[in-house]
Amino acid sequence: MEAYVADKVFDKNDFTEKSLDKGEYECCTFSNCDFSESDLSRIIFSECTFVNCNLSMVKLFLTALRDVKFKDCKMLGINFEGCNQFGLEVSFENAVLDHCLFYKTKLKNTLFKNTTLHEVDFTESDLSGSTFDKCDLLMATFDHSILEKVDFRTAYNFEINPETNRIKKAKFSSDNISGLLSMYDIVIE
Repeated sequence: MEAYVADKVFDKNDFTEKSLDKGEYECCTFSNCDFSESDLSRIIFSECTFVNCNLSMVKLFLTALRDVKFKDCKMLGINFEGCNQFGLEVSFENAVLDHCLFYKTKLKNTLFKNTTLHEVDFTESDLSGSTFDKCDLLMATFDHSILEKVDFRTAYNFEINPETNRIKKAKFSSDNISGLLSMYDIVIE
């Protein structure tokens, strides 16, 4: 029988030694927990918050993330492609998402705030209406991605090819517009 857990706070749990029970977690808070390399496959998280957790290299095959907030979390090398796409809704604040894979993932209206996204792969993902607020996108890949109405005004270190991505009504600032022109090998002063 799978667990159903609601309104519970998990504080300083080490899930690398004893795995989180399979089941559904609703309105739960995970604080200062270590999930690194854990298998969170087929677990449902609804309206949950992860604060100051290490989720690096977790497995998310068919995992449901419905209105889940990640704050101050280390999340290296996670493959979000395998998540359950139904109701997928996440936000990231002060997170480290380096080397994550969002291939073909629907992330409409997602907030990325003060987040590091080095070498993240957004190939063929749908980020419509999302915001990258003060995010470092060094070597992030955008290829055949839907970036319509995305707010990049305070993002930096990105390179986006306007010819291979849909960027209609996306927002950029005069300070970071060079990220759209780097493919042309021109000098901007």
